[in-house]
Amino acid sequence: MKRNILITGGAGFIGSHVVRLFVNKYPDYHIFNLDKLTYAGNLANLKDIEDRTNYTFIKADIADLDMMRSVISDNRIDGIIHLAAESHVDRSIKDPFTFARTNVMGTLALLQAAKEYWESLPEKFEGKLFYHISTDEVYGALELTHPEGVPAPFSTKASAGEHEAYGSEFFLETTKYNPHSPYSASKASSDHFVRAYHDTYGMPTLVTNCSNNYGPYQFPEKLIPLFINNIRHGKPLPVYGKGENVRDWLFVEDHARAIDTIFHDGKVAETYNIGGFNEWKNIDLIRVVIKTVDRLLGNPEGHSDHLITYVTDRLGHDMRYAIDSRKLQRELGWEPSLQFEEGIEKTVRWYLDNQDWMDNITSGDYERYYDDMYKNR
Repeated sequence: MKRNILITGGAGFIGSHVVRLFVNKYPDYHIFNLDKLTYAGNLANLKDIEDRTNYTFIKADIADLDMMRSVISDNRIDGIIHLAAESHVDRSIKDPFTFARTNVMGTLALLQAAKEYWESLPEKFEGKLFYHISTDEVYGALELTHPEGVPAPFSTKASAGEHEAYGSEFFLETTKYNPHSPYSASKASSDHFVRAYHDTYGMPTLVTNCSNNYGPYQFPEKLIPLFINNIRHGKPLPVYGKGENVRDWLFVEDHARAIDTIFHDGKVAETYNIGGFNEWKNIDLIRVVIKTVDRLLGNPEGHSDHLITYVTDRLGHDMRYAIDSRKLQRELGWEPSLQFEEGIEKTVRWYLDNQDWMDNITSGDYERYYDDMYKNR
């Protein structure tokens, strides 16, 4: 079936993986990749598909309502996968207004433009979908009830009941929102607008909330690519507080597969959580990254351990996130494909094999941004 799909934020980390998957998997779809190309958007992420006949890139700001009206109507868009967002918590603490503009007003502009165009069609909302990608951070934080828990290579078929390394409580699709940072507050607001457009106007919408992603093409302000690059250059590895905060990690290609599954088979107006039942304390994760990078660089074990540098904790730093994705497994048959050890090996190899990509996007401004973090250590 011929479809015109708009993917926002498609030059970013997760978005580029989704664009690539859809362009390659669905030759009968035309994929429109809309991205503002801010610091985290990089068309080099998509060099391998840029000349495909079913792919078009559009440089635009999602908060520009008139532009969104033109993009959606001129290209007869019938499906939207909305990933464009400001996503770095530290940046949101320093500049919450940018996050409100992009994440809240940008989502609202997209919703309104899609609503107006789809309502103008004879079939109206039939065969249309607005799919909004969100984060587990909107739920707030979970208690660290097993602080001495040690992660293990859990089965990809793990269930919440089998996985209690750091606690027995998990975020469900029904968990009450309780955002603690300007970033998570802006995403929570955008989630509410998406659901409101379904409840008020009957617009077909979906929302997913995902745990931390890792993998190739991630902008190196995020933990894993930052630390891989810093180990390579012998630079400090800044660890917030004592490194005891816990996160659930998912390989980005598994997230892209989940988005594909939900876009095609998910139930309108539903929420699906996407996670890996793969919790790690930050400090334990960092030690795995150090060990893997040193081994692949030919360094002796423990060579880069001294680079760990404890810094003042982040304001409002949530202790633990953990997603229960059994609904997605049960209803749509999705599950993660990679164990963490396999995923982190694949990720580290990619960054070490693509050092030109890393060097090209690592600017002086970026380095100064992180230098500020070390001043108070």
